[in-house]
Amino acid sequence: MTAVDHVWHRCRLATLSPVREGLGVVEHGLIAERGGVIAYAGPASDAPRLDAASRTDCDGRWITPGLIDCHTHLVYGGNRAEEFEQRLAGASYQEIARRGGGIVSTVRATRAASEDELVSGARRRLDALIGEGVTTIEIKSGYGLELATERRQLRAARRLAAENPVTVRTTFLGAHALPPERMGNSKAYISDVCDEMMPALAAEGLVDAVDAFCEGIAFSPDETARVFSRARELNLAVRLHADQLSNLHGAALAARFGALSADHLEYADEDGVAAMRKAGTVAVVLPGAYYFLREPQAPPIGLMRKHRLPIALATDSNPGTSPLTSLLLTMNMGATLFRLTVDECIAAVTREAARALGLFGETGSLEAGKSCDLAIWDIQRPAELVYRMGFNPLHARVWRGIPT
Repeated sequence: MTAVDHVWHRCRLATLSPVREGLGVVEHGLIAERGGVIAYAGPASDAPRLDAASRTDCDGRWITPGLIDCHTHLVYGGNRAEEFEQRLAGASYQEIARRGGGIVSTVRATRAASEDELVSGARRRLDALIGEGVTTIEIKSGYGLELATERRQLRAARRLAAENPVTVRTTFLGAHALPPERMGNSKAYISDVCDEMMPALAAEGLVDAVDAFCEGIAFSPDETARVFSRARELNLAVRLHADQLSNLHGAALAARFGALSADHLEYADEDGVAAMRKAGTVAVVLPGAYYFLREPQAPPIGLMRKHRLPIALATDSNPGTSPLTSLLLTMNMGATLFRLTVDECIAAVTREAARALGLFGETGSLEAGKSCDLAIWDIQRPAELVYRMGFNPLHARVWRGIPT
């Protein structure tokens, strides 16, 4: 007899285990949890004899791994509704950025916000994601562009983790844009990022990974490589905003540095996709930004499939280009805009999103030894999670074995 803390039975499982086909479906499933960790997940008929402290009859409901939003900018001040109006009137994202809008306008609002204000604003956005079954989320800085505010953003992200039932991975995105005080001098600002900000924030334990925006309106491949080289020296993982608005071969650059992920990728080419596959770098596609900016070119999903590149989906929740706080809607957009399949979409917000954060050893699938992060759904088939818009079928959410 195996002693466990809790058992969920009479359920259907989408295990997302890589050793099973497709979603890893188990029609008559059972999950057992002990100490916040999955002790067993699979067919009820194959389970060991269990002495459970408590049990939940799921009445045939579906259970997936808890959802993972692997690319967000959740902590910031203000909003950019005015710029949305400007885009509707015909202005491009690049034009708005060159007028002092875009990222820099959020920088001004974020610098003016206290840590408590940043936490309060982000918590409302986080609550919406948690309410749809999200159990793990990545949160980037990048709206401070100087040490004090970048620190404040990352501290706010750590507080969100401490005060809410969710796993948070923090990403330092100092190389997001040029701050007003360094306009025209990107070399000096990259020195600020590499020599001042990154070492200090890493030493304070605020950074899980480092990101950069490699684009014509942001930083060059050479500048990005300098940031990544410094991250390597500090033993920090890297990720990259790559090939969103043009092909600067960011995908290949990310692969060269063994990045966890390259994100956006609308203009990535086949060499870049092949390099990512070889390096184990996950493609994170972001349909919210593609939709919101009305971009003319979608990511090369066909090339990603050809090279069997893992594909993750994320909200890219941010004030300027993807004010989106629904991972369920993100899945629908991934299917309708990028033609991802149902299986690809669900894997993209569980298993592959975990890979994109370097967390697949801990979460992202229903397997023994992993964190007991579950989303329990009132659905008849997994396709409903992708098919519906503006509807939340979440019945219950479990984080580290605790119903929340």
